[in-house]
Amino acid sequence: MIRYLYIYVVMALLLSACATHRTRVIDTPESRGLKGWQKPYMVDGKRYDPLMDHEGFVQDGLASWYGADFHGGPTSNGETYDMHAMTAAHKTLPLGVYVRVRNKRNNSEVVVRINDRGPFVRERIIDLSFAAAKQLGVTDAGTAPVHIEALGYRLPDGSGPAPYRPPASYDAGDFAIQIAAFTNRENAERLASRMRRSYGSAGIQDAMVKGSRFFRVRVGSYASLAKAEKARGEFERGGYPGSFVVGVE
Repeated sequence: MIRYLYIYVVMALLLSACATHRTRVIDTPESRGLKGWQKPYMVDGKRYDPLMDHEGFVQDGLASWYGADFHGGPTSNGETYDMHAMTAAHKTLPLGVYVRVRNKRNNSEVVVRINDRGPFVRERIIDLSFAAAKQLGVTDAGTAPVHIEALGYRLPDGSGPAPYRPPASYDAGDFAIQIAAFTNRENAERLASRMRRSYGSAGIQDAMVKGSRFFRVRVGSYASLAKAEKARGEFERGGYPGSFVVGVE
């Protein structure tokens, strides 16, 4: 299907697990100022409007799950899907928010982080990772009636259960610019070394995507999304088309 935020997401990546669906981001004068994950989008002719806030969100419906077929592919926030992590896909909740999911059949509960969009199947409200579905007892049946409740953004403080609350600002954070991806690590190392000399900070992140290993070159360290977006434009104009902002954990 389609780790802590690639907040400004290119929505063409949004539905990687739903490649057979017709998708389109709605970019109007009203939505142009929104971050990528906040923009309305169309799937198979149906419009979805992502929520700006999770406060008070509860929902009842069917949960499904996705596993090995999508393991290692990109998620909507730019992460690599890990079927063994406690994550899930939702059509409209803010990416990065944590959600409590209760299986109404057996009353088991899990907490998952929303990092993907979907499921785009009638009556289904959430697509769980394999690990989450297994804990809820959903893997054998394939679907289960659930109640979900949005908790917020997790802020571990080292003592007791982690609290959940919205961030003070979606703009604040730690960001870098992904400027290229290679299947050959030496090529990635050469570019990263050149970028370190010019920008002081550059690294390589490797990931498996559909059975192939990619080495992604990420440059810079920016304390706000606005600064990162400005830098992204400069990289694009400087010969790195397709550059995009990534959140750094």
